[in-house]
Parts: sequence; structure tokens; C-alpha cells
Amino acid sequence: MPKRIILFDTTLRDGEQSPGASLTVAEKLIIARQLANLGVDVIEAGFPIASEGDFEAVKQIAQNIKGPAICGLARTHEADIDRCWEAVKYAIKPRIHTFIATSSIHLEKKLRMTQTEVVELAHKAVRFARERCPDVEFSPEDCARTSLDYMCEVVQAALEAGATTINIPDTVGYAEPEEFAGRIRYLIEKVPAIRQAVISVHCHNDLGNAVANSLAAVMAGATQIEGCINGIGERAGNAALEEIIMNLVTRKDFFNVEVGVNTREIFKTSRLVSNLTGLGIPRNKAVVGQNAFSHEAGIHQHGVLSSRQTYEIMTPEEVGWEGENLVIGKHSGKHAVAALLEAEGFRLDPDQLNQITNKVKELADKQKQVAEDDILAIARDITMQLPEEEQYIRLEEFTVTTGSGLTPTASVRLIVAGEKKIGAAIGDGPIDAISNAIWSIIGPSLQLVDYNLKAITGGTNALADVSIKLADQKGHLFSARAVDEDVIKASALGIVKGINKAFRSEQKIHSQAV
Repeated sequence: MPKRIILFDTTLRDGEQSPGASLTVAEKLIIARQLANLGVDVIEAGFPIASEGDFEAVKQIAQNIKGPAICGLARTHEADIDRCWEAVKYAIKPRIHTFIATSSIHLEKKLRMTQTEVVELAHKAVRFARERCPDVEFSPEDCARTSLDYMCEVVQAALEAGATTINIPDTVGYAEPEEFAGRIRYLIEKVPAIRQAVISVHCHNDLGNAVANSLAAVMAGATQIEGCINGIGERAGNAALEEIIMNLVTRKDFFNVEVGVNTREIFKTSRLVSNLTGLGIPRNKAVVGQNAFSHEAGIHQHGVLSSRQTYEIMTPEEVGWEGENLVIGKHSGKHAVAALLEAEGFRLDPDQLNQITNKVKELADKQKQVAEDDILAIARDITMQLPEEEQYIRLEEFTVTTGSGLTPTASVRLIVAGEKKIGAAIGDGPIDAISNAIWSIIGPSLQLVDYNLKAITGGTNALADVSIKLADQKGHLFSARAVDEDVIKASALGIVKGINKAFRSEQKIHSQAV
């Protein structure tokens, strides 16, 4: 009988560490519901001690999401573990995931501890966690650069203390597939007790091997794979969970394993994560990219018209791709908009639905028809707005003067921490001018480092979709998106959203307990 592979989703923890991808508690809850619909086995919902926001998100997910185990991350500190337990204890299936680095470079440069001290701390932390929670996962961080024998020593200590899952992470994406598979085989051979535990892997994509390493580990005996939707995460990201799923499903003849997911929810989950994080999906992305089921070459088109199996090893329907854009007119109404957005994974309160519907009708009055991508962009824009009381900065009013022979000039009125402030500036163009006017108020602590503008759909009345990246003085990046029929307004709103994200991140750092 094929063994069952446990799918551990860390989109809301490791994935959220993608530069600029910070999510609100409400957005995390929306994604968690969709992950449950997809059928993942474990949701790592956050790092509870990192901030009040992270704690609240993990707690709410534990209280509201049924089906998957709900996991929180904790260092090998008793305060971390207690805080984690306080958040996950409401779940039907709670899990504490504790970790400590084990590679020589981490011991020497970061922890400044001996190997023996780390073994003792790992044992103590796992035992402390097991006194609170029946399901404890342990990770030797940077394990792919840890000596094989020392890895086995640490794992043995964690198992003796009661760990139920042992995770082997390639934290910096260093391993090669056969090498990583050999590490799993060595562990199983040298530490027989691990055969009674779940053997997990967590691979990063710095060399582009995260999915390959994860799959090689399955062939070597791993029974849990950790990853993120769309492969998001720190640096080059994590193993893309949708790619892992479809490898295991499409090539069941090769892997001879089973997974418990509903693959038809993959596309919806991917789009939802992209919409709420603001991180786009490359057109050529495997499984969920726009080109994944497109055929341009003539010989390919001829083959697909004869039989889709000639060039498609999986069908669009298998992953929930439903074809071309749905079009809605101004008479379609709230229910049609609500049904479309619900199918895409959005969970809207009545006020949000009214705002979205009104925007759709305004656009339909001008365009006659509104495409699905327009509606999703409007919904993303509205649902990603912070509540007014949480906004450090709000755009109240702006004017831009430009024309033949005139230097573009802009003035803005902002509400900054509850106080009205006015700024003005010139620029090389109207967007540069409005950006400079905002910076004249905010100051040099943030800098616009990337700006991208595209029309969501064709036509002269198309919505402008503006993506921006801001950098603070420490090099941290903050991404934001905004849409509007007015390109200048969309640009100003995008910058304001980015500033609010940066401010929230700074608050999060200052509120950390460690």
C-alpha cells in the first residue's frame, strides 16, 4: 500500500518572510481557510513570540480552522515555547515546532555555543514542549551544512525527549538532490528510532533545487514535505507546494505515494496567495503560471487539438484552472461579484463587498464589461487596505499640474499619525512629482526602489495596476500594489500603502519580546 505523504504548509510563516509580503491577521485567516479547503495536513501559522500580530494570527487560526494541524514556531527558549502553546492550544490538532541551529558556522558565528550545549538545549526544549503539547516537531536549523554524525546526535536527543516529527531543513538552499537524499538515508540507518517518527524536509530554493531536493528526500524515506504556495519565502523562496503535489500526483507511478489534497483547489489557492501578498506569479511558473496550459508553437497546437495528452501531462481542470476571464457587466449585481470572489477564495464582510461592487459598477459604466482580472484587482486593493485606525499615513487629497512647457508639479495633503500635512514638489513627470511631494513630508527614511505600471485589461479605460517596492535605511524591502482608473492616483496610493507596510513592520520589530 502506498505510504501517505504529509503536506506541511508554511506560507503564513516562512512564506510571509518574503520581502514586502507582510499579511494582516484577517488576510492570514483567509489564506488559512483556503489551505484547509486545499487539504494540507499541517498549517504553520506563524511565529507567536515575534509580535502581538503573529500571536493573534496563530491564535485565531487555531480557534477557527478545522481539519489541518495548526503549528506555531518557537526557538529553544522556554518563553518562546510557552507563547507558542498559548496560541496553538485552541486547535483540535495543535503542534509546537521548535528549532536550533546545528551547523558549525551557526554555532561559531551566531549561537557561540558548543555542540554539547546545543544537544542539551535541544533535548530540554523538546521535553519542555512535550509537557504542553502531544505533537512536537524539532528542526536542526541549517542541517544541510551540519556534519552527518552530529546531525544524528542532535536528532537522537530530540527523539529521546519526545519529538514526534524530525524536520531536516536545507535552510540556505545548499544541498544537491542526491546529496540530500543520502543525508536522509544516513539518518534512517544510524538513528533507528526515527522510523517511529515523522521524517520531514524543509528546502529552500537558493540554487533552484528546493522541489528536486524535497522529492529526492521522499524517495529516500521522508514522510513529510514542507513548502509554500507559489514557492514564496525568504531570498529565493521555499519549495513550491503546488509543484510538489502535482509531481506526487502526476507521477504516482514513480513515487508510489499518496497525498490527501484536493488538487482542484490549487489554482484558487495560488491566486489568493498572490492577491493578498502582492507577489505576482511568473507567466512560466510550473502548474499555476499563466502559460502552464498555453500552446503557441504550431506543432504543439496541432497536437493539442488532436488530443490534449500529446503535450499536456496534467489537465487544467485537475488544478482548478477554469479557462478564460469571466466577464461581468454593470447589471450583473452584487451576487455575481460575490460568487466570483468566493470562488477565488475571498471571504468578504458586507462593507467590503459593497465597496467592491460599487467600484465594479463605476468601471462597467465606462467599459460596459468588466473582466475577472479587473474584479480581482479591485477586491485585492480593498481587502488589503488597513483599517483606518491602523493607517499611519492616509492620502487625503492631491493635485498635479503638467502640460506643454510646464515643469510637472504636485501637491499632496496627507494625514500622518492623525495630523494633516501638506507637501509639494516638482518632478521629471507627474508620477515623479507626486512621489517627490509625498517624500517631502515623509523624509528620507524610505526610498522608492522599484515602480511597475501595467493595464490590467486592454482598452483606454483599463484599470492601472501599480506595483512598488520601498527600501528602508537597513535595506528591508516593502512591496505594495494599488489600482485605480487614474494612473497618478494609483501610484500615490501604492506609495502610501508601502509606507504603511514599512511602519507596521517597524512596529512589529519594536514589539518583539526578544
